[in-house]
Amino acid sequence: MSQAPILVLGGRGKTGRRVVARLRDLEVPVRVASRSTGTLFDYGDPETWGPALEGVRAVYLVPMAEAVDPSTVAAFVARAAEAGVRRIVLLSARGEDGQGHPSQDPFEKPVRDAVPEWTILRAGWFAQNFSEDFLLEPVMSGELALPAGEGREAFVDVADIADVAVAALTGDGHAGQTYEVTGPEAISFGDVAAVISRVSGHRVRYVPVDRETYGAALSGQGYPQEVVEAVADLMEELARGVGDRVGDGVRRALGREPRSFAAFAEEAAAAGAWKS
Repeated sequence: MSQAPILVLGGRGKTGRRVVARLRDLEVPVRVASRSTGTLFDYGDPETWGPALEGVRAVYLVPMAEAVDPSTVAAFVARAAEAGVRRIVLLSARGEDGQGHPSQDPFEKPVRDAVPEWTILRAGWFAQNFSEDFLLEPVMSGELALPAGEGREAFVDVADIADVAVAALTGDGHAGQTYEVTGPEAISFGDVAAVISRVSGHRVRYVPVDRETYGAALSGQGYPQEVVEAVADLMEELARGVGDRVGDGVRRALGREPRSFAAFAEEAAAAGAWKS
């Protein structure tokens, strides 16, 4: 049983590829699934589910909520349980007061119902959004123009998410646990701009804007309207203080403190993330 592979969905994504790397470092058999490389897997094509799940003992599940209907993920989870999977680690998102974000309940409940060894990671905003994702372009332009007001967020380094995920996928004591995975402190976007400016030498400033201005900017970059609305909603949640809470998930799961945003930024800058 110990030689049965762990299936990593979204194996090319920010958390998935780090989970894969850590499992390989531990010499744990891993099956990397995506729509283009490794084991072929597509939520929209149930024909790909069986081969991906064959002989698997555990799954790292990334629902990709913006693109996949929750009922499809629920059907996949049920198929996984039928195939003999006993352990699922779900990457979810946090809402207010450490609870799950309302958009994530359609993913969390099927996982809890399907397998006896489930672990849910309710993650804060990724620090890597500023170096690898949709906030990189604004950083490079020198202006973070966002409808987040003076809101703060306990940005989490995805390396910490990967460490918690691997612990839950391979170790004991994590079944039935929900971990609120965040950084060690809540900081504002103004703080983010100051830290990136300091460590990279690339000057960035934060400019609060209204929802309409931000939405128009995202639409102008080619983002679909449903993505524009979803991101604007999340920004406005931060403005209301939803991100102020610091979770204890990293400490509970790993027995250490999470990495700070400054530590992430120093490493990203050293790797050339914000070079012109």
